[in-house]
Amino acid sequence: MSLAPPELAAEAAELRRRLESLKARAEADARDYAATRRRRLAVREFLDLAPKAKDTLEELAANLFGELLSEIEVNLTFAIQDVLGQNREVKARRDIKNNRLSIHFEIENNGEPESVLHGQGGSVCNILSVGLRLIALSQLDPSRHRPFLVLDEQDCWLKPELVTKFMKLVSMTAKRLGLQAVVISHHPIDHFADRADAVYALKPSRDQGVEAVRLKGGSQDDPQDCEDSFSST
Repeated sequence: MSLAPPELAAEAAELRRRLESLKARAEADARDYAATRRRRLAVREFLDLAPKAKDTLEELAANLFGELLSEIEVNLTFAIQDVLGQNREVKARRDIKNNRLSIHFEIENNGEPESVLHGQGGSVCNILSVGLRLIALSQLDPSRHRPFLVLDEQDCWLKPELVTKFMKLVSMTAKRLGLQAVVISHHPIDHFADRADAVYALKPSRDQGVEAVRLKGGSQDDPQDCEDSFSST
């Protein structure tokens, strides 16, 4: 069947319209493909870069934290040697597990490993734990945390002749860091009275069960009547 000229013109116009529509869709698809390809390449570059960036960040963090750890090692080593008077060194072992940095503290005595918990009858643990607490407290935001630390019988494993040095170290460090420390001790007060800003003694009371008597900076009760002492530096 042959078409008349008007019908041919209408069909040709419809074909041209469809062609333009297909060209527009092709151009849109080409733009979408190009955009998708650019995003795909950007994602691939990111995925290629991410492990390198992660390693770099971990290396930077380890280096920066390593400087802090080195300072901590020096300070803790000084504290232990100052109190115990022996050639002990604190070593901080670093390790990254599950994308988290973990720290393990060890003690070397004349180059040989020593138990942190049992070194010199527990004295090493006493000093190390106090040092770490003071350091941790000094790193907290002062606007959200009060610079206050309670040390309950942290001198329990120390020989009496070492308590004076230990209390001196606590007092000196707390003042340098701007902290208030309360130390509870069963040692005689003459081991630390000159290192504390205030000293209290606990003794039995008929009315209250236990009475806190101020021995320094207030009433001058006889300290020889009290065996359990409470001091704050």
